[in-house]
Amino acid sequence: MSHNPVRPWRNIDRRDSRRIMVGDVPVGGGAPISVQTMTNTITSDAKATIEQILRCAEAGADIVRVSVPDEGSSAALREIVRESPVPIVADIHFHYRRALESAEAGAACLRINPGNIGSADRVAEVVRAARDHGCSIRIGVNAGSLERHLLEKYGEPCPEAMIESGLDHIRILQDHDFHEFKISVKASDVFLAAAAYQGLAEATDAPIHLGITEAGGLTSGTIKSAIGLGNLLWMGIGDTLRVSLSADPVEEVKVGFEILKALGLRHRGVNIISCPSCARQGFDVIKTVEALEKRLEHVKTPMSLSIIGCVVNGPGEALMTDVGFTGGGAGRGMVYLAGAKSHSLSNEEMIDHIVEQVEKKAAEIEAGRVGDAVAAE
Repeated sequence: MSHNPVRPWRNIDRRDSRRIMVGDVPVGGGAPISVQTMTNTITSDAKATIEQILRCAEAGADIVRVSVPDEGSSAALREIVRESPVPIVADIHFHYRRALESAEAGAACLRINPGNIGSADRVAEVVRAARDHGCSIRIGVNAGSLERHLLEKYGEPCPEAMIESGLDHIRILQDHDFHEFKISVKASDVFLAAAAYQGLAEATDAPIHLGITEAGGLTSGTIKSAIGLGNLLWMGIGDTLRVSLSADPVEEVKVGFEILKALGLRHRGVNIISCPSCARQGFDVIKTVEALEKRLEHVKTPMSLSIIGCVVNGPGEALMTDVGFTGGGAGRGMVYLAGAKSHSLSNEEMIDHIVEQVEKKAAEIEAGRVGDAVAAE
């Protein structure tokens, strides 16, 4: 946030990892943690898939994954890749030819499980295609689809089994002298996933893709993901993430950014700090925040806005935000700019005026960035 200073006790020491590229997006090696999502359209319907990708990209998605289960999907992938403003990951299971076709179609990354692609010769073909077409690979281990021999060895999905599976798959790629890969060890159980990721982070320097798989609907899945991913990110683990929700993929992107923003790991758009409201509120806080969230969706510049219903906490919160409004009495409240009390305003004028102030501040921040860039040259 432009107004808030960075404080030492808020720092997160991120795990050291190798850097790879997913298209033009760096992953690992200290690069910003990227936010991914996955389309839920029928991939062979290129038009619908592209439209969904565009909405996700507008919401901030850095990378989008699409499932490639059949020839129709891989045939459509070339157009999808061409029209997408962000790198596309092709999700492959079992059918190694879909991986070859996806690489040829321009996918930036292949999400595979080397163990279910088939024979060693088929794995070699996939790795060769990835190398020839500049694709990276994501090794995707999932508690729900562990290899039979590991389930027999451990008796059930457990962190040790998932880590062993991941390291086995890493070895397969390394045996082919392929190192442009990241890895995930997902589970729907928060404890299982967190333990597996912690063990994996100690065992490899590969970039790690975080996710709590099949987390659930918008509310329950958001909570599970915030707990699981939030704790791992707090420990410094994770180079890219996807929040898996039974919801519009755009919501996955929004939740992913909110998790990162809460930890100070990524800043995008307006961070609205608002109270839950009570009988002391000087205006309808809930409706105001709902309106402002919609009106300010277009602002991509990182900044903070406090909307507090009364003077108990309002002035204190406003001191730490770029723009603030605190409810007062007689249908009026106080506007704060850069943490300082500025002017009073009627509740009726508040929403339009706050939007105007946020847009003005965003323009000033962006102009400053341009000026800094010019000066640096």
